[in-house]
Amino acid sequence: MMSMHAAAPPSPSQTALTTGSQDAAESVIAALRTVYDPEIPVNVYDLGLVYRIAHEGGGAVEIDMTLTAPGCPVASEIVRMVEDAVQAVDGVVSVKVTLVFEPPWDKSRMSEETALELGLL
Repeated sequence: MMSMHAAAPPSPSQTALTTGSQDAAESVIAALRTVYDPEIPVNVYDLGLVYRIAHEGGGAVEIDMTLTAPGCPVASEIVRMVEDAVQAVDGVVSVKVTLVFEPPWDKSRMSEETALELGLL
């Protein structure tokens, strides 16, 4: 199993679905970048909400992610959107998304480009 934990969005090389599978990792990340937080015009990956992406073998992908606020009223919708987006990636057979709240999300988890885009740098 390959997995990673990162404060900033993980790089494609850290999320490879299998050894040497840079394209697959980039496809999962590209899928995550199509899912936007409904309250902030930024995708969940660049916002830093994705804490871990792991390939469990046989096309199973596990994702640990958080929300900008634990009481987010659209939490289940965001999880469903992430599952649907990643499920559509070639080679992915199943997706399990787990919401985690430790460590809590803060703006330091955003990509630098996102922070600049939102005027936070």
